[in-house]
Amino acid sequence: MKKFIKFNIIALVLLCSSAAFSQQLPQFTQYMFNTISINPAYAGSRETLSLVGLHRSQWIGLDGGPTTQTFSIHSPLRNEKVGLGLSFIHDELGFENFSYIYGDFSYTIQVSEKTKLAFGLKGGFTSYSVDQELRDAYPTDPAIRGIEDRWSPNIGAGAFLHTNRWYVGLSAPRILNTDYNGTEDYEALERISYYLTGGVVVDVSENTKFKPSFMVKATNGAPLSYDITGNFLFYDKLWLGAAYRFDESAGALGGIVDFQVSKEFRIGYAYEHPISDIRPYSSGTHEILLMFEVFKSKRVKSPRYF
Repeated sequence: MKKFIKFNIIALVLLCSSAAFSQQLPQFTQYMFNTISINPAYAGSRETLSLVGLHRSQWIGLDGGPTTQTFSIHSPLRNEKVGLGLSFIHDELGFENFSYIYGDFSYTIQVSEKTKLAFGLKGGFTSYSVDQELRDAYPTDPAIRGIEDRWSPNIGAGAFLHTNRWYVGLSAPRILNTDYNGTEDYEALERISYYLTGGVVVDVSENTKFKPSFMVKATNGAPLSYDITGNFLFYDKLWLGAAYRFDESAGALGGIVDFQVSKEFRIGYAYEHPISDIRPYSSGTHEILLMFEVFKSKRVKSPRYF
């Protein structure tokens, strides 16, 4: 147990500057199917009621490796220019626990015959806490004793430009800087992050399509992070692809497989292999995605590729 505690303290130190810890939203290999968690303008863009659940177990084999669960639901209203959504994320890193629950609102305008531009707002609460076991192990440490278990409000905003064949998004899902620590000697901050996303669908043959996509993440006080993904779609049923993530200190290579079981239901799996210094200690990262959509409306005029 002492080794476990030491790992969490070491991980905390690695993620800190000399005076502050910068908490960031978890990232996903299948980010292109979970866009609403970072961009409120995505709400309602799939033209139907869409539910997405995702579980991520990161750095398998390493004690205290992060585990994340997320669930989102969003849909356009009868006035299809307006979309509403709700997203929940629970993220555990060793003895640290983060929960996010946010509502999303979007408004879409038609800028050309095939192109739409949506603007979105996100609002909700973030919870940060540490396990009692860690408090008991370090009862006099001000960096741990001062952490408050509470829900703190935050807001976000985004824009999403898209057709049925390509998209570009820009967002900042958490705009307010929140300090979860009650002491002046140490800061546990939720810092603002900016996300630039994009993708396109290209016909390779009658039954095969190729969809490259990317995500760039910039966080105050942290290095830029880049995700590059390429997926092939066969017969509008099977997605097969590869992913690459890198920044100044870490990186990962991954594979993705998604299967459209029916018009309403999709299941996906992704695996990441670390290519950073953590590689000798972990067997990789696993991700499972479930998507369910309700198609009762005639407003869905074309297949949705993102």
